[in-house]
Amino acid sequence: MINCQLIKLETLQKVLVQRFKHIKNSCSFYHAHHLFDEIPKTTLVSVHRFMLNLVRQNSPGAALGVFKKHFQMGLSRIDEVAIAIAAKACLGRPKLGSQIHGLAVVSGFMDYLAVCNSLMNVYCKSRDLKGALCIFEHLKNPDTVSYNTVLSGFGDNKEALRFACAMHSSGIAFDAVTCTTVLAHCAHGQEFDFGFQLHCLVSKFGLKTEIFIANALVTMYSKSGKISDAGKLFDEMPHRDSVSWNAILSGYVQEGGCGFEAVLGFIEMVKQGMKLDHVSLTSVISACGQERILNSGKQIHALSVKTGYSTHVSVCNVLMSMYSKCEIFEDAKLVFENIHDPNVVSWTTMLSINDEEAVNLFKEMMRHEINPNEVTFIGLIHAITKHSMVQEGLTVHGFCIKSNFLSEINVANSFITMYGKFKMVEDCVKVFEELDYREIISWNAMIAAYSLNGLYQEALQVFLSALKELQPNPYTFGSVLHAIASSESISLKQGQRCHSWIKKLGLDTDPIVSGALLDMYAKRGSIFESEKIFHESTQKSQVSWTAIISAHSRHGAHDSVMKYFKNMLTEGVKPDAITFLSVLTSCGRNGMVDLGIKIFNSMVDEYFVEPFSEHYSCVVDMLGRAGRLQEAEEFMRNIPGGPGVSVLQSLLGNCRIYGDVEMGVRVSDALIEMEPEESGSYVLMSNLFAEKGKWDKVARIRTMMRRRRVVKEVGFSWADVGSGGESVNLHGFSSGDKSHPLSNEIYYMADLVGSEMKRKRERICNI
Repeated sequence: MINCQLIKLETLQKVLVQRFKHIKNSCSFYHAHHLFDEIPKTTLVSVHRFMLNLVRQNSPGAALGVFKKHFQMGLSRIDEVAIAIAAKACLGRPKLGSQIHGLAVVSGFMDYLAVCNSLMNVYCKSRDLKGALCIFEHLKNPDTVSYNTVLSGFGDNKEALRFACAMHSSGIAFDAVTCTTVLAHCAHGQEFDFGFQLHCLVSKFGLKTEIFIANALVTMYSKSGKISDAGKLFDEMPHRDSVSWNAILSGYVQEGGCGFEAVLGFIEMVKQGMKLDHVSLTSVISACGQERILNSGKQIHALSVKTGYSTHVSVCNVLMSMYSKCEIFEDAKLVFENIHDPNVVSWTTMLSINDEEAVNLFKEMMRHEINPNEVTFIGLIHAITKHSMVQEGLTVHGFCIKSNFLSEINVANSFITMYGKFKMVEDCVKVFEELDYREIISWNAMIAAYSLNGLYQEALQVFLSALKELQPNPYTFGSVLHAIASSESISLKQGQRCHSWIKKLGLDTDPIVSGALLDMYAKRGSIFESEKIFHESTQKSQVSWTAIISAHSRHGAHDSVMKYFKNMLTEGVKPDAITFLSVLTSCGRNGMVDLGIKIFNSMVDEYFVEPFSEHYSCVVDMLGRAGRLQEAEEFMRNIPGGPGVSVLQSLLGNCRIYGDVEMGVRVSDALIEMEPEESGSYVLMSNLFAEKGKWDKVARIRTMMRRRRVVKEVGFSWADVGSGGESVNLHGFSSGDKSHPLSNEIYYMADLVGSEMKRKRERICNI
């Protein structure tokens, strides 16, 4: 009779639990509790099942309620499994987890490994690794699950890998979860050597076919820059899921230059019927942007609409980026307008696309209570710098100080660059000196700021200071070589020293460095070194071609200029405004007027390069040198926006050469009106009147100069007076200058050289 009743009770429990599993309507938990309460005498197994089902149905509170009810009936109504499930229900609720932990301690359940593992998981998910390790250190025999649980809680990748090594040393076998977690730490922490060793271990244990491990390996190899190995692993996978495809697509995009492979991979993914998600679409759209494949980008945009991801914020962000890279800015704006809830990346992308409205967009972003990040400020500062918005720059600087963003090194570097462009060098120095630490970009920004503002010696000193702290990169040398090239007071020996450092660091093949070296030697008169560097360059960029053309133009070698210019066009390298300026200058100095005008017209009509005032000045000078002053003046009148100072100066110089006083007066009046404090125009006009014998007008101009306090600039010459490696700066001197401490010896030597030259000339004349 008793056996029959037990059988009936167990049958009733099974039926009720089964009925509970099928209840999925809005009142399911009410019905479930009602059915559960109908069981005459619940067993621990039924309690476990009921609690577990509640946790799986995302009702952890209800599960804890069941646990509490049975706990109140007495400790006999709960066991280690119930404690473990209760701990699982506390995920995301650290205070409740601590209470379950305390209950487990006082109830003696901490001897059970399942309870400890579950509690450690609670602490790890709450980012309390210290709490998890406290439990782990008291475990007598931790298993693989114990180690995996703690591994998942590490934020420091190196510490996680040390823990994994300890696990391996303890003889605990790695499973698929261990390998996947450790490989993720290798990828995020760039500990690729460890990952490669783990790959060998995976192959040894036969876990290579596990799809989760294979996916983690593909991701790790992609992030290590070994995209070919990642592709090989992907091809060898017996089964692939969406994560596998996303991993290889992301790898292609991260690699750079593999955009076409990513697009082809995406097409194959679609053909195989894989389910697309926002990660797949984000990767392939980024690839289209990298390679400027607009048509494919539009098709994938349409596919994102079809699959319901067209308003997903991540997809929209890369769509905006893709359209901007393809210079379809209106479409980028439309995508932004269709985002339901734009995030900081959306606003930052839009801000960088529409830099003219960057400040207004930033204000709008703040009104929407979207907190800016470091990248937002870098884009904003770049836009402000580009459009010379000084007041806005000062305001943003103040905002960054207030919001503590100035402590971000990249933001501070952007401000150094901004103040350099605004010619506010003292502010550059202030930001630079307030940095907690300085990376090479900080030093580069400071060198460039000094160089841009003509403070070349200061730029060199900052470079020498940087060498004591960090290893320079190509941009460091690019900035300091520009300073050396532009300065008349820095010894060429400094440029040669830089060349030696460049060779030592193996940077002589870098196109930025080789172009800067070439330009430096050319401007400092070493045309042979310029030629040598140009011919040794493996990659001849537009900068290199322009530098060698400018070098020969500066040295008056017209034939060489035209030879290199023709070779540049033959190689398919498009000339820029500076290239054309050098060629036009060479044509003007060598009387090639018709050729020069033809090249000027081709610059506009064939190469779509907008002329600057310097280009117009070259043409005016070209016509003026040939004596075609009327044509030069007519050309000058047709310059869009009117002639600039350099154009007028060129024409005035030629008026003096050909003695055209009437035109000279017109031009000088225009120049003096533009620059009343510059001495050049007064001096040129005075010399023109003097050559024509009009001394009354010469006197009038000199009186005007005195009245306006215009002082003629003193001409300087420079001499390298150092010996060996001692010379840093050149010594400048003017006519009759006796400022050098050895001036008596210098004048004595000059007299000796002069006398020797005179004797040699007389000897040649007698022959």
